[in-house]
This record gives sequence, structure tokens and C-alpha cells, in this order.
Amino acid sequence: MKGDRTRQSIVERAVNLASTDGLEGLTIGRLADDLEMSKSGLFAHFGSKEELQLATIEEAKQRFIDEVFRPVLKVERGYPRLLALCRSWIDYLRRGVFPGGCFFAAASFEFDGRPGPVRDAIGRAMFEWIGALEKAIRMAKEAGHLDPRVDPAQIAFELNALFFGANFASQLWRDPRALDRAEKAVEARLESVRIKPSHTRSGARRKIA
Repeated sequence: MKGDRTRQSIVERAVNLASTDGLEGLTIGRLADDLEMSKSGLFAHFGSKEELQLATIEEAKQRFIDEVFRPVLKVERGYPRLLALCRSWIDYLRRGVFPGGCFFAAASFEFDGRPGPVRDAIGRAMFEWIGALEKAIRMAKEAGHLDPRVDPAQIAFELNALFFGANFASQLWRDPRALDRAEKAVEARLESVRIKPSHTRSGARRKIA
């Protein structure tokens, strides 16, 4: 339907604008000028700035899911999928899925001290991301791939801190090595809790065979 297609085009453009200008900088007037639409035309789809911001967050979340989550679902469960998920997050920064870096890292810093529906929506999206990361860690632990003493919530917290740090360094400092460093740090942290195959046992099996 034409109305649905128009709304979708609007929110897709809104995501890109908010990624570089911030959600607070996203206004009906700014977006109308960018899309060469009338303000009344935009108001037909979004009755307020807040409604536009909330729709933008939802569209950004769907884009994040498509770019970061879906590609790793075909990977074997356990440590392989956990590692793939972490690499997928860093890859999504490398590919420039959002022109201003990680949409949710920027939005989190922009609205962390502003109570209201917009901050709540950002918080829910981040809660879902951290929850998915924890789940991947828990599955790897249950598969016997990680140290049984591992606390999934703690590891997820540390990994997300590394991801946000990578976004900060690559965006604010334009450090060309930031993402490589982040990938190295993430893999080192995962490797520190991974259960390695026993070389002694494998060697013994070869001798018996």
C-alpha cells in the first residue's frame, strides 16, 4: 500500500539522519525538508516528534537485528555462534550499517539522563541486545564450551563495554585500528573462559588407536 511504503521510506531516512544528528535533532521540519515533503504530509504519518522518534528507534532495532543477529543463526550453537555474534557486531560497524556508527550506542549516551518514552524505548532495545548476548553465552556454557564457573551476565557486560568502546574510538577519534583492537580484545576475553580440547587426551587416543 502506498501509505505504508511512504511511512517506511520516511522512517528509513529518519534512522540515517538520527544516526548522525541524534534523535533530539530529528524534527518533523528537518525531515520534511530532507525528503522534500510538506510538514502536513509528515504529520499524516507521525503526529508528533516523539512518535517519529519512537518509530525511528523501532526501525533501527529491526535493521540491527537483520544485520547482526540473523546472519549468525545458521552458525552452530555454542561457542561458534557466540564468537560469530561478537564478530557480527564489529562487522556491522565496519560495514557502516548506520552512517553515524552504532545507532544504539549514540542514542544511549544521548538519552541516558532524559526520562521518558524515548529513553524507555532505547533501554528496552539495549535490554534485548544484552539479553541475547547473555543467552548466547549461556548456550555456549551449557554446551560445555565455556568454563562452568562463567557468569553470563558478567561476560555480556564486559563484551558490550568493549563494543561501545570500539564505537567511541572509531567515531570520535576516527581511529582506523579501533575495530581491529576491539575484535582482538573480545576474542581474548572469550578465549580466557573457553574450555580447550585436551591435547593429552587426544594424544592418548591416537596412541591407543
